[in-house]
Amino acid sequence: MATTTVAPRGISERNRRELTTLYRSVTGPFSVQEAADALSLPIPRAHRFLAYLAERGWLVRVCRGLYAPIPLDAINPSEWREDPWVVASKLFGPDYYIGGWTACEHWDLTEQVFRATVVVTTKRVRGKEAEIQGFPFRIRRTTAKRYFGAKPVWRDQTRVNVSDPTRTVVDILDDPSLGGGIRHVSDVVGTYFEAEHRDDKLLVEYLRRAGNRTAFKRMGYLLESLEVHAPNLLKVCQKSLSTGVGLLDPSLPGEGPIVWRWKLRVNGTVQTDGMAG
Repeated sequence: MATTTVAPRGISERNRRELTTLYRSVTGPFSVQEAADALSLPIPRAHRFLAYLAERGWLVRVCRGLYAPIPLDAINPSEWREDPWVVASKLFGPDYYIGGWTACEHWDLTEQVFRATVVVTTKRVRGKEAEIQGFPFRIRRTTAKRYFGAKPVWRDQTRVNVSDPTRTVVDILDDPSLGGGIRHVSDVVGTYFEAEHRDDKLLVEYLRRAGNRTAFKRMGYLLESLEVHAPNLLKVCQKSLSTGVGLLDPSLPGEGPIVWRWKLRVNGTVQTDGMAG
């Protein structure tokens, strides 16, 4: 079936010059304020100009107050969408990173594909979920103290932050729902310990900085369940336990046997195939 291409509609020579100036001044999504500064326009006029360009297919409105240039080689400009990672960098930055299951995919810690993009940010946001340009986002707020382990990577011409492999593992141990549930978390943990990303020393450092002792319990339990050879790491986990009984997966009903060695109620199933150490 042939693809119908909808080309941008014509604009005046003056507007074309201003559009060219705008394209040269911004990279990726930009705000009305940034456009006003680039074009030396008052905010109300810049707002009207951007809306005009978006209506005619030269820009895409990402969300309220945020626009993005449409690539000239876009097959169908009217349906073009910005990269969700790039959108996240603009909406949730500067202190943010792509994390959870999305970072697991990026670092090849899983073959499973999730539709939503996980974002961790220090910004105050409304709710834990959002949909932008038809792309779902799962948002987790963190504190400045717990913001660490972000690694810059390039998406086309935009630099974005993603949690490094070890921070990714710590986040999903801290909150298994960010990793798609404890079953998938166990798969990711097993892959991490078989991959070049493995760094036991950094893992301990990050777990301590995260400040959730239940994450140590989950780590120790998974190390033994997966038969990972990490005796020193197991000792650290044992010494870091809190007194209470935690849940293996807080998103599941709190039912199941308690493994007293780890002071953990096993309320979910994990991958139990032996892993190479």
